[in-house]
Amino acid sequence: MAYTDRVKQILSWYPSDSPGTLTNLARLLNTGTLAGTGKMVILPVDQGFEHGPARSFGPNPAGYDPDYHIQLAIDSGCNAYAAPLGFLEAVAGKYMGEIPLILKVNNSDTLAKVANPMSAVTSSVKDAVRLGCVAVGYTIYPGSGARNEQYEDLRDIIAEAKSYGLPTVLWAYARGNMSKEGETGIDVIAYAAQISAQLGAHIIKVKPPQDFIEQPEAKKAFEKAGIATKTMADRVKEVVRSAFNGKRIVIFSGGESKETPALLEEIRQIHQGGGFGSIMGRNAFQRPHAESVKLLKDVMNVFAGK
Repeated sequence: MAYTDRVKQILSWYPSDSPGTLTNLARLLNTGTLAGTGKMVILPVDQGFEHGPARSFGPNPAGYDPDYHIQLAIDSGCNAYAAPLGFLEAVAGKYMGEIPLILKVNNSDTLAKVANPMSAVTSSVKDAVRLGCVAVGYTIYPGSGARNEQYEDLRDIIAEAKSYGLPTVLWAYARGNMSKEGETGIDVIAYAAQISAQLGAHIIKVKPPQDFIEQPEAKKAFEKAGIATKTMADRVKEVVRSAFNGKRIVIFSGGESKETPALLEEIRQIHQGGGFGSIMGRNAFQRPHAESVKLLKDVMNVFAGK
């Protein structure tokens, strides 16, 4: 399809990137139901690695099969499908060119309880190229004592990915030296978005921010500047503003499973706040297939302004 003015505008925010990187970013923006709108909904399925098979796929046993998830992403009209190496190797050759793929190059598990979480690099940029992916994904944990090592690894991964013309999608999940409420506090989520943009991410994934401020210094700054935090739309607006005044694509995770009305209301608030979309895993694939497809289409309709 021809590039819309909105897609052209978004691509203009990345003037240092090569034509190859911008072409792959454009593929993400020009695929699926939301093609050309500047919005995106991505299906990520790294939960089997991150949380274990029964917790992830037990509610919908069809999800134990890697083919199930990529077909769900295609059937529902997602912009892309993201997964770790094993899941993508199982399907990339069967679904060539049907949907953009994102290789999640680092992962962690919940078997070890550690004070300073850090994901292991489990695949490479060359794996992404070999599998025909249009981007790589990486997770950082702002707040972890291991964050600096993560940032340094990411620097090298982004540089290598750019050399092959691949953009980077950055999962920014604050955890470590903070309260549980602070992990989704508005000050922390906005800070994570700023860090992600500064590290060179093309697309930033964060959790929906809550009306809680973790840092005393940030609380003073929010109050002095009169930054609104009462509604989800207010908070999303601040997170998007924190990513270069909205000149980086910021999408929001679906989080833990929730009832459909509450989920769609959260999506509406994200849309009202200027969020660029959603990257929704468990809330989609843990439902029966037809229900999952309908939910994802309903989410896309919200972001399309319908």
